[in-house]
Amino acid sequence: MHQNYYFLKKLAPRLHQHLAGYYFIEAFSQEKNELLIVFDSLPPGESLSAPFFIKLTLRPDFSCLSFPEKFDRARRNSVNLFTEFEGQKLQKARVCLNERAIRLDFESGVVLVLKMFGNRSNLIGFDESENVTSLFNNKLIADQEVALSNLDRPLDQSFEAYLEADMDHKVLFPTFGKLINSVLTLRLQGLTSPEQKWAQIQSLLEDLDRDQYYLSTLDLNPTLSLLPLGEQPQIIADPVEALNQFYLRQVRLNGIEKEKGEIIRILRKRITQTENYLENTFNKLVKLESAVKNEEIGHIIMANLHAIPARAESVELYDFYRDKNIIVKLKKDYSPQKNAEGYYRKAKNEKIELEKLNDSITVRQAALEELKMHLSVIEGIEQLRELRAYIKNQQLTGSKANMTEEVALFKKLDFMGFTILVGRNAKNNDLLTKQYAFKEDMWLHARDVSGSHVVIKYQPGKNFPDLVIERAAEIAAFYSKRKNESLCPVIVTPKKFVRKPKGLPDGAVVVDKERVVMVVPRSEKA
Repeated sequence: MHQNYYFLKKLAPRLHQHLAGYYFIEAFSQEKNELLIVFDSLPPGESLSAPFFIKLTLRPDFSCLSFPEKFDRARRNSVNLFTEFEGQKLQKARVCLNERAIRLDFESGVVLVLKMFGNRSNLIGFDESENVTSLFNNKLIADQEVALSNLDRPLDQSFEAYLEADMDHKVLFPTFGKLINSVLTLRLQGLTSPEQKWAQIQSLLEDLDRDQYYLSTLDLNPTLSLLPLGEQPQIIADPVEALNQFYLRQVRLNGIEKEKGEIIRILRKRITQTENYLENTFNKLVKLESAVKNEEIGHIIMANLHAIPARAESVELYDFYRDKNIIVKLKKDYSPQKNAEGYYRKAKNEKIELEKLNDSITVRQAALEELKMHLSVIEGIEQLRELRAYIKNQQLTGSKANMTEEVALFKKLDFMGFTILVGRNAKNNDLLTKQYAFKEDMWLHARDVSGSHVVIKYQPGKNFPDLVIERAAEIAAFYSKRKNESLCPVIVTPKKFVRKPKGLPDGAVVVDKERVVMVVPRSEKA
């Protein structure tokens, strides 16, 4: 939260108190991702009398402002930057409205912007005409086109606007960020009326406006917040001092604490996502199971053929399952028997959907238990080498970081030490082929008919055995329009020869090189 708008909103006035009337002496860098700006009450050329230092640490994994009391510049490996600002006298420091940026306005009209956008943080210089003149991180090409006037974002944050946004506070307060939103979500639980919810939002804004800064630890990582989070947070009254102490805590983190805190954060996020998925899927399952089944409606129509008038679009019929009348929708151009056939067809899809939902819940529950197990193990690890080995062996980060999710998304079979994944539908096929299959994997699909994409995951140093390819081909044949044929041709090719040109429908791909095997369709359970 050290980069949150509401914190910068408190920091900017303190910087103004320190820097108004001060001169920009120099800016230099002696580390790749660090920049130091020196201000003083006397112009350049004089001995420093009361210097004020702003240090920008802009690493990809951590960006932060800090304000060291003194700083000795190295004689070597040091380069001057933003030289066009040397000798400029600061007029005002202020936060950009509803944005994570502080602007430093100089008397001549030039402006420096401290843009604190997470891993896209930067220092941007503007001339009197508001043109970008210099960047600290030149790799952030988009910053070359930043319009100074667009950094102020006026927002209607009235109660009327809240109602117009369907009580979605994120529309009015996009600056809250994850931490504040999580606190507000807890405060809003159980509240239904707009007035009650709005009162809680206003109460939160009052808390954010207090001159109290809480330094605590969350998931083993130092946290600077405007709200009391974590256990026994340290309360600091000055934002400059709070930021300095937060920075010192962050840089003093040893390897085990930092890496352990990061993987714990990732696992807890995945656990929350899986729990949300399970809750939503369970609610959908309950809704489907409690609703009147399409098969039952078909039976009700067939039992009441005499009571259905011709070309009716709906009819009230006796539901003998529940001993009451229900309204049944009909297609007016169909006979009652044809309408019943339509409901019977829907019933087949309904059963398939229920089976898929139950399967998905079972798989995700297993995935959730696995994630909780990983979290428990990692919380008990004390050695950095052991932590890294566990993360690598369990494939918890990197290109296979979503392996648990992968297993939950697709049908899976382990055969002869190889993992076979099967797409569930057209969109799921795209997901499997485009995002979860790598060029070394083997890709299979029943030839010339629609069906599931099947992928055999590559094992380093191993060739794909013929028996494994044959088993995967049987599954690809089974989950295709040829499942009832005695023999089915199946395409087999490395994933690198499969591509999806823009504009093709879900599940459709182009195969540039293939071979075909003939197999008997057989499911993964057979």
